[in-house]
Amino acid sequence: MIDGLQADIVTLALAYDIDAIATNGKNLIAADWQSQLPHNSAPFTSTIVFVVKKGNPKGIKDWDDLVKKEVQVITPNPKTSGGARWNYLAAYGYALKAHEGDDTKAKDFMVKLFANVPVLDAGARGATTTFAQRGIGDVLITWESEAHLALREFGDDRFDIVMPSLSIRAEPPVAVVEGVAKRHKTQKLARAYLDYLYSDAAQALGAKHFYRPTNKAAFVAAGDMFPKLKMLTIKDFGGWATAQKTHFNDDGLFDSISMQAMKNR
Repeated sequence: MIDGLQADIVTLALAYDIDAIATNGKNLIAADWQSQLPHNSAPFTSTIVFVVKKGNPKGIKDWDDLVKKEVQVITPNPKTSGGARWNYLAAYGYALKAHEGDDTKAKDFMVKLFANVPVLDAGARGATTTFAQRGIGDVLITWESEAHLALREFGDDRFDIVMPSLSIRAEPPVAVVEGVAKRHKTQKLARAYLDYLYSDAAQALGAKHFYRPTNKAAFVAAGDMFPKLKMLTIKDFGGWATAQKTHFNDDGLFDSISMQAMKNR
């Protein structure tokens, strides 16, 4: 988008990525884009869960099980995947809580977790392929929606979904690319589409494809599809700008964790 892709609407895994377009693009997206639609411009949410082999042979129930030496973990690379950053923050948030806010112990936890990761795919779909098709790993960390799609695509007779005790509310946001839409004279149409995503019909459709509706009625109508789960939010990490700088920028905490994990394999 920043380099000139002519899209009227953008939907990405992270608000940080749309902020990057607003900051670095040439009058493409307004700085206050996230306040222009309800729920931080995220019409649906998701969360981070585990996918395990049918019957859960390794007995994986929570994040602590992912740092056991005999468990192989599949997750994408947080340097290239927005979904992987949600995975990372869910794990790091759990580790902080388990160790009463001790950053050093939380980092040690993450080193052990990533030492158990045999391959870091570029994105969530690649990680699903590695786990479900190539048969690598004992557990896949992924979006709840991706987990259900994996069961639908590869067979619920092959895999189970495990809900951890604590996860994070993932908010994939949307925005009109005003600079492009203005040139295309599609501003009203683009905005109408995003408004539609909050309608009863669209919210029900999102739930059908395993995204958590922000509309309470649609969420209730989905029944047991979305179990209750304790969730952190990005605010627990100071917002995306702080989280990105602390964890994912070059020489950030993830780089340190990754290097130490490689030594420990």
